[in-house]
Amino acid sequence: MLIIAAQVFVATTCIVLGDAAGKALTASGFDPFFVAWTRFACAAIALAPFCGLSRDSLPVLLDRRVILRAALIAAGICSILTALSTTPLPDVFGAFFIGPVVAFVLSALLLGERINTARALLLALGFGGVMLVVKPGFGLTTGIGFALLAGLFYGCFLVATRWLSGTVRPRLLLFSQLSIGAVLLTPLGLAATVPTLTPNAILLNMGSAAGSAAGNFLLVWVSRSTPASIVAPLIYTQLISATAVGLILFNDWPDILTLVGLVVILASGLGSLWLARSVH
Repeated sequence: MLIIAAQVFVATTCIVLGDAAGKALTASGFDPFFVAWTRFACAAIALAPFCGLSRDSLPVLLDRRVILRAALIAAGICSILTALSTTPLPDVFGAFFIGPVVAFVLSALLLGERINTARALLLALGFGGVMLVVKPGFGLTTGIGFALLAGLFYGCFLVATRWLSGTVRPRLLLFSQLSIGAVLLTPLGLAATVPTLTPNAILLNMGSAAGSAAGNFLLVWVSRSTPASIVAPLIYTQLISATAVGLILFNDWPDILTLVGLVVILASGLGSLWLARSVH
């Protein structure tokens, strides 16, 4: 179990580092759509040799359900990059974790999944933590609004993933979201005003793509042999990485309410992990 937890933590840390590179780019004047486009395109090219592509893959890539799923994650990444351009990392990821709540509700409504009372209570606890981060009514900013929008898209993306589970290979699903996302974002990426591409900017672009690709590939690898009910709660450890990276790289200190909210969200995730382990 400790090995699985360590692998998920490394994966989520890679994703956070990729988002930190994206934050640095948007803060220096790069359009979030351009950053998202290059991130998807570079990651798709890097992972293509490892995704087991064949002639049978083309019909999958043209499936409307697969395209919808890719559009959801592309919209989510654009939203989170927009949020990161003005808002500290821990705050963005705290608000972003509205996603699991959205996924839980939509899975029950659209997929007919059974509602587990204990799981519902833990998600309600997590939602309370998100509200402490968001501070609706007196602390809500545009950046936090985009972070919530990113969480909404991500929750829908998780439901779409469950919808397609068992019909598409995990590695092909990963490649489909990267390649289709890159295609969908191409018009927006090309239309964006791009500052001078300095060597530092190119390295940040590559770092953003590499962090996202490595993190998502590792999560897919872990998910091959580990139940989703075990992996999903461990993703909440992303909050630890986001807080640490925000402090070290951007000197982003969360305020007291935000810090309490992050702890509550993390406690909700750990509670979900304990519940999943007790079931198994």
